[in-house]
Amino acid sequence: MEAMISSLLSRFERGSLSRRELVQGLTMLAAGATGAQAQEAGIKGARIDHISIQVTDLPRSIAFYQKMFGFTILSEDKPNEIVRLGSGKVLVSLHHKSPTGVVDHFAIGVEKFNKEAVTRELKERGVTPEENLDAGFHIKDPEGISVQIV
Repeated sequence: MEAMISSLLSRFERGSLSRRELVQGLTMLAAGATGAQAQEAGIKGARIDHISIQVTDLPRSIAFYQKMFGFTILSEDKPNEIVRLGSGKVLVSLHHKSPTGVVDHFAIGVEKFNKEAVTRELKERGVTPEENLDAGFHIKDPEGISVQIV
């Protein structure tokens, strides 16, 4: 990046680049650097981590996902009535909570997730992350859907 800035300044000093072109070039370099830093900070979505569904009858829903997909219970949060199911990794999180029949949230797994770096990047992007019970954060998309970042 330093070499590109030096080249832009040299061309400006020689008169082969206008002031406007210099400013545009520096702006583009700065914008590109910000995008690269965001990726380095760990906010590059890589996968859907899990889906959380609010259910009426937790035992019935657990039985359904076990029978239909062969999932096993991987973890439970009994005080909050949450059961996490999957095969090796959590794929579905069932939450006994109203309103029911609602996808409570979905979680996007981020490459090289670093809680402090992600917090900083989200705040720089004008988003205030909400702490999560287990890991990561929740933010709202433009439609108000909860998106967990893990």
